[in-house]
Amino acid sequence: ANLTASIIGNVFGFKAVKALRLEDMRIPVAYLKTFQGPATGIIVERERMDKFGRPFLGATVKPKLGLSGKNYGRVVYEGLKGGLDFLKDDENINSQPFMRWKERFLYSMEGVNRSIAATGEIKGHYMNVTAATM
Repeated sequence: ANLTASIIGNVFGFKAVKALRLEDMRIPVAYLKTFQGPATGIIVERERMDKFGRPFLGATVKPKLGLSGKNYGRVVYEGLKGGLDFLKDDENINSQPFMRWKERFLYSMEGVNRSIAATGEIKGHYMNVTAATM
């Protein structure tokens, strides 16, 4: 899953590319067999967040690089308090010297919990767990 997110996410984000359309993508069967798919789907997420009858509203935290863990958590809090249902890490973010995974996790969860307290709604943040965690 990280392979496709990295390829599609980054290529479509290049400023030098004026127009682009992905029409087909072929992945070797050997690679496909290593991916078992998500443990749950949209129905379980709706039940967890108690949100039905409308689309989820989410966003990716930007900028993906350069924020401290504390500032990253502040972005999470402000976005959720402002009306988003969830935020997510950029697909390529991992544990950086200026913001380690554990620090990002702790401040992000603080932002989630504060936004729940402020809005009375269930909120979430999806962390990239494809990198080292500590």
